Amino acid sequence: MKSKVKGNNSSIGININLNVRGLRPSATLAINEKSDQLKKKYRRVYKLGLGQSPFPVPRPVVNALKKNAHKKDYLPVKGLMELREAVADFNRRTHKINSQPEDIMIGPGSKELIFILQLVYYGDLIIPTPSWVSYFPQARIIGRHVQWVPTTQQNGWRLSPEKLELICRTDPERPRIVILNYPSNPTGTTYTIEKLKELADVARKYKVILISDEIYGMIHHLGKHVSIARFYPEGTIISSGLSKWCGAGGWRLGTFTFPQNLRWLQDAMAIVASETYTATSAPIQYAAIEAFRENQEIENYLKTSRKILKFLAKILTSRLEEMQVAFPKPEGAFYIFPNFEFYRENLEKKGIFTSVEMCNKLLEETGVAILPGSDFGRQPEELTARIAFVDFDGKKALRLAANYGELPLDDEYVDQNFKKMMKAFDILEHWLTNQ
Repeated sequence: MKSKVKGNNSSIGININLNVRGLRPSATLAINEKSDQLKKKYRRVYKLGLGQSPFPVPRPVVNALKKNAHKKDYLPVKGLMELREAVADFNRRTHKINSQPEDIMIGPGSKELIFILQLVYYGDLIIPTPSWVSYFPQARIIGRHVQWVPTTQQNGWRLSPEKLELICRTDPERPRIVILNYPSNPTGTTYTIEKLKELADVARKYKVILISDEIYGMIHHLGKHVSIARFYPEGTIISSGLSKWCGAGGWRLGTFTFPQNLRWLQDAMAIVASETYTATSAPIQYAAIEAFRENQEIENYLKTSRKILKFLAKILTSRLEEMQVAFPKPEGAFYIFPNFEFYRENLEKKGIFTSVEMCNKLLEETGVAILPGSDFGRQPEELTARIAFVDFDGKKALRLAANYGELPLDDEYVDQNFKKMMKAFDILEHWLTNQ
Protein backbone atom coordinates (compact mmCIF):
# COMPACT_ATOMS: atom_id res chain seq x y z
CA MET A 1 0.00 0.00 0.00
CA LYS A 2 1.08 3.53 -0.70
CA SER A 3 0.12 6.89 0.69
CA LYS A 4 -0.14 9.95 -1.52
CA VAL A 5 1.07 13.07 0.22
CA LYS A 6 0.75 16.45 -1.52
CA GLY A 7 3.82 18.65 -1.48
CA ASN A 8 3.62 22.15 0.01
CA ASN A 9 4.39 24.05 -3.20
CA SER A 10 3.70 21.47 -5.84
CA SER A 11 0.81 19.46 -7.23
CA ILE A 12 3.09 16.49 -7.72
CA GLY A 13 2.13 13.61 -5.44
CA ILE A 14 4.74 11.95 -3.25
CA ASN A 15 4.19 8.21 -2.90
CA ILE A 16 5.42 6.84 0.41
CA ASN A 17 5.26 3.17 1.26
CA LEU A 18 3.12 2.81 4.38
CA ASN A 19 5.75 0.51 5.91
CA VAL A 20 8.15 3.45 5.90
CA ARG A 21 5.78 6.35 6.50
CA GLY A 22 6.01 7.54 10.09
CA LEU A 23 9.42 6.01 10.76
CA ARG A 24 12.09 8.33 12.09
CA PRO A 25 15.81 8.20 11.33
CA SER A 26 17.76 5.73 13.50
CA ALA A 27 17.68 7.09 17.05
CA THR A 28 21.39 6.57 17.65
CA LEU A 29 22.36 8.42 14.48
CA ALA A 30 19.81 11.17 15.12
CA ILE A 31 21.14 11.90 18.62
CA ASN A 32 24.66 12.09 17.24
CA GLU A 33 23.62 14.59 14.57
CA LYS A 34 21.68 16.67 17.08
CA SER A 35 24.68 16.69 19.43
CA ASP A 36 26.94 17.86 16.60
CA GLN A 37 24.49 20.65 15.75
CA LEU A 38 24.53 21.86 19.35
CA LYS A 39 28.34 21.79 19.36
CA LYS A 40 28.34 24.08 16.31
CA LYS A 41 26.30 26.55 18.35
CA TYR A 42 29.19 26.67 20.83
CA ARG A 43 27.37 24.51 23.36
CA ARG A 44 29.35 22.05 25.46
CA VAL A 45 27.90 18.66 24.60
CA TYR A 46 28.48 15.37 26.41
CA LYS A 47 27.97 12.69 23.75
CA LEU A 48 26.58 9.71 25.66
CA GLY A 49 24.04 8.89 22.95
CA LEU A 50 25.74 7.24 19.97
CA GLY A 51 27.25 3.84 20.77
CA GLN A 52 30.48 4.29 18.85
CA SER A 53 33.65 2.69 20.15
CA PRO A 54 36.01 5.32 21.57
CA PHE A 55 39.04 3.21 20.69
CA PRO A 56 41.04 3.54 17.46
CA VAL A 57 41.26 0.79 14.88
CA PRO A 58 44.25 -1.42 15.85
CA ARG A 59 47.47 -0.45 14.10
CA PRO A 60 47.98 -3.75 12.21
CA VAL A 61 44.49 -3.43 10.72
CA VAL A 62 45.06 0.20 9.69
CA ASN A 63 48.36 -0.79 8.06
CA ALA A 64 46.58 -3.59 6.21
CA LEU A 65 44.06 -1.07 4.85
CA LYS A 66 46.86 1.20 3.64
CA LYS A 67 48.53 -1.74 1.96
CA ASN A 68 45.32 -2.72 0.16
CA ALA A 69 43.88 0.71 -0.62
CA HIS A 70 44.54 0.17 -4.34
CA LYS A 71 42.30 -2.92 -4.52
CA LYS A 72 39.37 -1.95 -6.74
CA ASP A 73 37.83 -5.10 -8.17
CA TYR A 74 34.36 -6.34 -7.31
CA LEU A 75 34.68 -9.21 -4.86
CA PRO A 76 32.41 -12.26 -4.51
CA VAL A 77 28.95 -11.48 -3.13
CA LYS A 78 29.43 -13.70 -0.08
CA GLY A 79 32.82 -12.17 0.59
CA LEU A 80 36.50 -12.58 -0.12
CA MET A 81 37.44 -16.23 0.45
CA GLU A 82 40.61 -15.36 2.38
CA LEU A 83 38.51 -13.25 4.74
CA ARG A 84 35.89 -15.97 5.13
CA GLU A 85 38.71 -18.38 6.01
CA ALA A 86 40.03 -15.92 8.61
CA VAL A 87 36.57 -15.46 10.17
CA ALA A 88 35.99 -19.22 10.29
CA ASP A 89 39.33 -19.71 12.02
CA PHE A 90 38.48 -16.84 14.40
CA ASN A 91 35.20 -18.60 15.31
CA ARG A 92 37.01 -21.88 15.99
CA ARG A 93 39.71 -20.14 18.01
CA THR A 94 37.58 -17.76 20.11
CA HIS A 95 34.13 -19.38 20.24
CA LYS A 96 35.08 -23.10 19.99
CA ILE A 97 32.65 -23.45 17.06
CA ASN A 98 33.25 -25.85 14.18
CA SER A 99 33.06 -23.16 11.52
CA GLN A 100 34.04 -23.48 7.85
CA PRO A 101 34.75 -20.70 5.31
CA GLU A 102 31.66 -21.70 3.35
CA ASP A 103 29.55 -20.91 6.42
CA ILE A 104 30.58 -17.24 6.39
CA MET A 105 28.94 -14.31 4.65
CA ILE A 106 30.46 -10.83 4.60
CA GLY A 107 28.31 -7.71 4.31
CA PRO A 108 28.54 -3.91 4.59
CA GLY A 109 27.77 -4.02 8.30
CA SER A 110 25.87 -6.61 10.30
CA LYS A 111 22.90 -4.23 10.23
CA GLU A 112 22.49 -4.81 6.49
CA LEU A 113 22.85 -8.58 6.88
CA ILE A 114 20.14 -8.69 9.57
CA PHE A 115 17.85 -6.69 7.28
CA ILE A 116 18.37 -9.01 4.31
CA LEU A 117 17.81 -12.10 6.46
CA GLN A 118 14.42 -10.77 7.51
CA LEU A 119 13.66 -10.03 3.86
CA VAL A 120 14.36 -13.55 2.59
CA TYR A 121 13.03 -15.59 5.52
CA TYR A 122 9.29 -15.45 6.00
CA GLY A 123 8.60 -15.53 9.71
CA ASP A 124 7.61 -13.48 12.74
CA LEU A 125 10.33 -11.51 14.46
CA ILE A 126 10.57 -12.00 18.22
CA ILE A 127 12.41 -9.19 19.99
CA PRO A 128 12.99 -8.89 23.76
CA THR A 129 12.66 -5.36 25.08
CA PRO A 130 14.72 -3.33 25.60
CA SER A 131 16.45 -4.05 22.28
CA TRP A 132 18.71 -2.32 19.79
CA VAL A 133 16.92 0.51 18.03
CA SER A 134 16.99 -0.88 14.45
CA TYR A 135 15.54 -4.39 14.79
CA PHE A 136 11.92 -3.23 14.86
CA PRO A 137 12.13 -0.54 12.15
CA GLN A 138 13.81 -3.04 9.81
CA ALA A 139 10.98 -5.53 10.32
CA ARG A 140 8.41 -2.80 9.78
CA ILE A 141 10.03 -1.67 6.53
CA ILE A 142 9.86 -5.24 5.24
CA GLY A 143 6.33 -5.77 6.57
CA ARG A 144 7.13 -8.53 9.05
CA HIS A 145 5.02 -9.15 12.13
CA VAL A 146 6.93 -8.26 15.29
CA GLN A 147 6.25 -9.75 18.70
CA TRP A 148 7.81 -7.79 21.53
CA VAL A 149 8.79 -9.85 24.56
CA PRO A 150 8.67 -7.79 27.75
CA THR A 151 11.50 -8.38 30.19
CA THR A 152 11.92 -7.17 33.76
CA GLN A 153 14.40 -4.95 35.51
CA GLN A 154 14.69 -7.61 38.23
CA ASN A 155 15.88 -10.08 35.59
CA GLY A 156 18.40 -7.63 34.17
CA TRP A 157 16.16 -7.04 31.14
CA ARG A 158 17.03 -10.49 29.77
CA LEU A 159 14.91 -12.84 27.67
CA SER A 160 13.85 -15.78 29.82
CA PRO A 161 13.43 -19.34 28.48
CA GLU A 162 9.97 -19.41 30.09
CA LYS A 163 8.83 -16.33 28.12
CA LEU A 164 10.14 -17.76 24.88
CA GLU A 165 8.35 -21.05 25.57
CA LEU A 166 5.05 -19.25 26.22
CA ILE A 167 5.25 -17.44 22.90
CA CYS A 168 6.25 -20.43 20.79
CA ARG A 169 3.87 -23.03 22.18
CA THR A 170 0.75 -21.06 21.17
CA ASP A 171 1.53 -21.90 17.51
CA PRO A 172 4.42 -24.38 17.53
CA GLU A 173 4.76 -24.73 13.74
CA ARG A 174 4.87 -20.99 13.02
CA PRO A 175 8.17 -19.83 11.44
CA ARG A 176 9.97 -17.42 13.73
CA ILE A 177 13.19 -15.46 14.01
CA VAL A 178 14.37 -14.75 17.55
CA ILE A 179 16.99 -12.06 18.08
CA LEU A 180 19.31 -12.52 21.04
CA ASN A 181 21.80 -9.69 21.52
CA TYR A 182 24.47 -10.04 24.20
CA PRO A 183 26.38 -8.38 25.69
CA SER A 184 23.31 -6.27 25.23
CA ASN A 185 22.75 -2.97 23.57
CA PRO A 186 21.29 -1.11 25.53
CA THR A 187 21.91 -2.78 28.91
CA GLY A 188 25.44 -4.21 28.76
CA THR A 189 24.17 -7.42 30.37
CA THR A 190 24.89 -10.93 29.17
CA TYR A 191 23.69 -14.50 29.82
CA THR A 192 25.02 -17.29 31.98
CA ILE A 193 25.92 -20.56 30.27
CA GLU A 194 23.00 -22.18 32.10
CA LYS A 195 20.50 -19.69 30.62
CA LEU A 196 22.01 -20.01 27.16
CA LYS A 197 21.51 -23.76 27.31
CA GLU A 198 17.89 -23.34 28.42
CA LEU A 199 17.18 -20.83 25.64
CA ALA A 200 18.83 -23.19 23.16
CA ASP A 201 16.56 -26.03 24.28
CA VAL A 202 13.43 -23.94 23.66
CA ALA A 203 14.72 -22.73 20.29
CA ARG A 204 15.45 -26.30 19.22
CA LYS A 205 12.05 -27.53 20.38
CA TYR A 206 10.24 -25.05 18.13
CA LYS A 207 12.86 -24.95 15.33
CA VAL A 208 13.23 -21.18 15.46
CA ILE A 209 15.93 -19.34 13.53
CA LEU A 210 18.07 -17.68 16.18
CA ILE A 211 20.07 -14.57 15.27
CA SER A 212 22.71 -14.32 17.94
CA ASP A 213 23.89 -10.73 17.66
CA GLU A 214 27.33 -10.97 19.26
CA ILE A 215 28.75 -7.72 17.91
CA TYR A 216 29.92 -6.86 21.48
CA GLY A 217 31.11 -10.38 22.33
CA MET A 218 34.80 -9.58 22.18
CA ILE A 219 34.39 -6.72 24.66
CA HIS A 220 32.81 -8.80 27.40
CA HIS A 221 34.53 -7.12 30.34
CA LEU A 222 36.09 -10.34 31.58
CA GLY A 223 36.80 -11.74 28.11
CA LYS A 224 34.45 -14.67 28.80
CA HIS A 225 31.82 -14.37 26.09
CA VAL A 226 30.19 -17.68 25.14
CA SER A 227 28.19 -18.07 21.93
CA ILE A 228 24.81 -19.80 22.12
CA ALA A 229 25.80 -21.45 18.82
CA ARG A 230 27.73 -23.95 20.95
CA PHE A 231 24.41 -25.22 22.33
CA TYR A 232 22.11 -24.73 19.32
CA PRO A 233 24.49 -25.03 16.36
CA GLU A 234 21.88 -26.20 13.85
CA GLY A 235 19.64 -23.12 14.16
CA THR A 236 21.92 -20.24 15.19
CA ILE A 237 23.29 -17.55 12.90
CA ILE A 238 26.05 -15.55 14.59
CA SER A 239 26.03 -11.87 13.69
CA SER A 240 29.22 -9.92 14.28
CA GLY A 241 31.64 -7.53 12.61
CA LEU A 242 34.37 -4.95 13.13
CA SER A 243 32.41 -1.98 14.44
CA LYS A 244 32.58 -2.48 18.20
CA TRP A 245 35.53 -4.64 19.26
CA CYS A 246 37.77 -3.34 16.48
CA GLY A 247 36.68 0.30 16.72
CA ALA A 248 35.80 0.37 13.01
CA GLY A 249 32.13 1.37 12.89
CA GLY A 250 32.57 3.57 9.83
CA TRP A 251 34.33 0.83 7.90
CA ARG A 252 31.00 -1.03 7.58
CA LEU A 253 31.99 -4.67 7.65
CA GLY A 254 29.74 -7.29 9.19
CA THR A 255 29.84 -11.07 9.30
CA PHE A 256 27.22 -13.80 9.46
CA THR A 257 28.17 -17.34 10.45
CA PHE A 258 25.61 -19.92 9.31
CA PRO A 259 25.18 -23.56 10.31
CA GLN A 260 25.64 -25.90 7.34
CA ASN A 261 21.97 -26.87 7.25
CA LEU A 262 21.00 -23.21 6.72
CA ARG A 263 23.23 -22.83 3.66
CA TRP A 264 20.04 -22.41 1.59
CA LEU A 265 19.27 -19.28 3.59
CA GLN A 266 22.74 -17.92 2.99
CA ASP A 267 22.30 -18.55 -0.75
CA ALA A 268 18.99 -16.67 -0.74
CA MET A 269 20.61 -13.72 1.04
CA ALA A 270 23.43 -13.71 -1.51
CA ILE A 271 20.89 -13.36 -4.33
CA VAL A 272 19.41 -10.26 -2.69
CA ALA A 273 22.89 -8.90 -1.94
CA SER A 274 23.89 -9.33 -5.59
CA GLU A 275 20.98 -7.10 -6.62
CA THR A 276 21.48 -4.47 -3.91
CA TYR A 277 24.93 -3.77 -2.49
CA THR A 278 26.83 -6.16 -4.87
CA ALA A 279 29.79 -6.69 -2.55
CA THR A 280 31.46 -5.18 0.48
CA SER A 281 34.29 -2.68 -0.13
CA ALA A 282 37.38 -4.51 -1.42
CA PRO A 283 40.06 -2.61 0.59
CA ILE A 284 38.03 -3.04 3.79
CA GLN A 285 37.68 -6.79 3.24
CA TYR A 286 41.40 -7.25 2.63
CA ALA A 287 42.22 -5.21 5.74
CA ALA A 288 39.72 -7.19 7.83
CA ILE A 289 41.71 -10.37 7.23
CA GLU A 290 44.32 -8.95 9.59
CA ALA A 291 41.68 -8.15 12.21
CA PHE A 292 40.45 -11.73 12.40
CA ARG A 293 43.85 -13.42 12.27
CA GLU A 294 45.65 -14.41 15.45
CA ASN A 295 47.73 -11.39 16.39
CA GLN A 296 49.30 -10.62 19.75
CA GLU A 297 49.08 -6.85 19.28
CA ILE A 298 45.33 -7.09 18.71
CA GLU A 299 44.97 -9.43 21.69
CA ASN A 300 46.73 -6.84 23.86
CA TYR A 301 44.48 -4.12 22.42
CA LEU A 302 41.38 -6.13 23.34
CA LYS A 303 42.66 -6.99 26.80
CA THR A 304 43.35 -3.33 27.56
CA SER A 305 40.04 -2.18 26.05
CA ARG A 306 38.14 -4.58 28.32
CA LYS A 307 40.10 -3.42 31.35
CA ILE A 308 39.27 0.22 30.64
CA LEU A 309 35.56 -0.42 29.98
CA LYS A 310 35.18 -2.57 33.09
CA PHE A 311 36.88 0.08 35.22
CA LEU A 312 34.81 2.93 33.81
CA ALA A 313 31.57 0.95 34.15
CA LYS A 314 32.35 0.36 37.82
CA ILE A 315 33.00 4.05 38.48
CA LEU A 316 29.87 5.25 36.69
CA THR A 317 27.55 2.64 38.17
CA SER A 318 28.84 3.57 41.63
CA ARG A 319 27.82 7.15 40.87
CA LEU A 320 24.34 6.00 39.83
CA GLU A 321 24.01 3.95 43.01
CA GLU A 322 24.83 7.06 45.06
CA MET A 323 22.09 8.84 43.11
CA GLN A 324 19.68 5.99 44.00
CA VAL A 325 19.17 5.12 40.34
CA ALA A 326 18.38 1.47 39.51
CA PHE A 327 20.14 -0.42 36.67
CA PRO A 328 21.39 -3.91 35.81
CA LYS A 329 25.14 -4.35 36.18
CA PRO A 330 26.83 -4.03 32.77
CA GLU A 331 29.05 -7.03 32.00
CA GLY A 332 30.18 -6.07 28.51
CA ALA A 333 30.09 -3.36 25.84
CA PHE A 334 29.89 0.32 26.90
CA TYR A 335 26.29 0.82 27.98
CA ILE A 336 24.26 1.34 31.16
CA PHE A 337 20.45 1.24 31.16
CA PRO A 338 19.32 3.23 34.20
CA ASN A 339 15.77 3.71 35.45
CA PHE A 340 15.19 7.22 36.85
CA GLU A 341 11.89 6.34 38.54
CA PHE A 342 13.30 7.56 41.88
CA TYR A 343 13.22 11.10 40.46
CA ARG A 344 9.73 10.94 38.93
CA GLU A 345 8.29 13.57 41.26
CA ASN A 346 11.12 16.01 40.51
CA LEU A 347 10.84 15.37 36.79
CA GLU A 348 7.07 15.84 36.75
CA LYS A 349 7.60 19.25 38.35
CA LYS A 350 9.67 20.06 35.27
CA GLY A 351 6.77 18.93 33.07
CA ILE A 352 8.45 15.62 32.23
CA PHE A 353 6.31 12.49 32.07
CA THR A 354 8.05 10.27 29.47
CA SER A 355 11.55 9.07 28.71
CA VAL A 356 11.57 11.09 25.46
CA GLU A 357 10.68 14.29 27.30
CA MET A 358 13.32 13.52 29.92
CA CYS A 359 16.12 13.03 27.40
CA ASN A 360 15.11 16.00 25.25
CA LYS A 361 15.01 18.35 28.25
CA LEU A 362 18.29 17.01 29.58
CA LEU A 363 20.04 17.64 26.27
CA GLU A 364 18.50 21.09 25.72
CA GLU A 365 19.17 22.32 29.25
CA THR A 366 22.54 20.72 30.02
CA GLY A 367 24.13 19.38 26.82
CA VAL A 368 24.15 15.80 28.16
CA ALA A 369 22.96 13.46 25.39
CA ILE A 370 21.43 10.10 26.31
CA LEU A 371 18.73 8.03 24.59
CA PRO A 372 15.21 7.37 25.94
CA GLY A 373 14.14 3.84 26.83
CA SER A 374 11.21 4.12 24.42
CA ASP A 375 13.70 4.07 21.51
CA PHE A 376 14.57 0.56 22.66
CA GLY A 377 10.99 -0.71 22.83
CA ARG A 378 10.10 0.24 26.39
CA GLN A 379 6.84 1.98 27.29
CA PRO A 380 7.04 5.81 26.94
CA GLU A 381 6.04 6.50 30.56
CA GLU A 382 8.88 4.34 31.87
CA LEU A 383 11.76 6.64 32.84
CA THR A 384 14.52 4.44 31.45
CA ALA A 385 17.38 5.58 29.23
CA ARG A 386 20.60 4.33 27.67
CA ILE A 387 23.92 5.84 28.59
CA ALA A 388 26.83 5.09 26.24
CA PHE A 389 29.99 5.77 28.25
CA VAL A 390 32.19 6.53 25.26
CA ASP A 391 32.94 10.26 25.43
CA PHE A 392 36.67 10.02 26.04
CA ASP A 393 39.88 9.82 24.02
CA GLY A 394 40.25 6.08 23.47
CA LYS A 395 43.70 6.31 21.91
CA LYS A 396 45.06 8.18 24.91
CA ALA A 397 43.25 5.87 27.33
CA LEU A 398 44.82 2.78 25.74
CA ARG A 399 48.29 4.30 25.80
CA LEU A 400 48.11 5.32 29.46
CA ALA A 401 46.48 2.05 30.56
CA ALA A 402 49.37 0.12 29.02
CA ASN A 403 51.69 1.83 31.53
CA TYR A 404 49.82 0.10 34.37
CA GLY A 405 50.57 -3.39 33.09
CA GLU A 406 48.75 -5.86 35.34
CA LEU A 407 48.21 -3.23 38.04
CA PRO A 408 44.66 -1.89 38.54
CA LEU A 409 43.69 1.51 37.15
CA ASP A 410 43.31 4.25 39.77
CA ASP A 411 42.08 7.77 40.54
CA GLU A 412 44.99 9.34 38.68
CA TYR A 413 43.93 7.43 35.57
CA VAL A 414 40.39 8.78 36.00
CA ASP A 415 41.71 12.35 36.18
CA GLN A 416 43.82 11.81 33.09
CA ASN A 417 41.09 10.27 30.94
CA PHE A 418 37.54 10.62 32.21
CA LYS A 419 37.12 14.22 33.39
CA LYS A 420 34.47 14.90 30.78
CA MET A 421 32.53 11.72 31.64
CA MET A 422 32.64 12.57 35.34
CA LYS A 423 31.50 16.12 34.61
CA ALA A 424 28.55 14.76 32.61
CA PHE A 425 27.46 12.69 35.59
CA ASP A 426 27.85 15.70 37.91
CA ILE A 427 25.56 17.65 35.60
CA LEU A 428 23.07 14.78 35.39
CA GLU A 429 22.91 14.50 39.18
CA HIS A 430 22.41 18.23 39.63
CA TRP A 431 19.69 18.29 36.98
CA LEU A 432 17.81 15.36 38.54
CA THR A 433 17.96 16.59 42.12
CA ASN A 434 17.08 20.23 41.50
CA GLN A 435 13.42 21.03 40.87
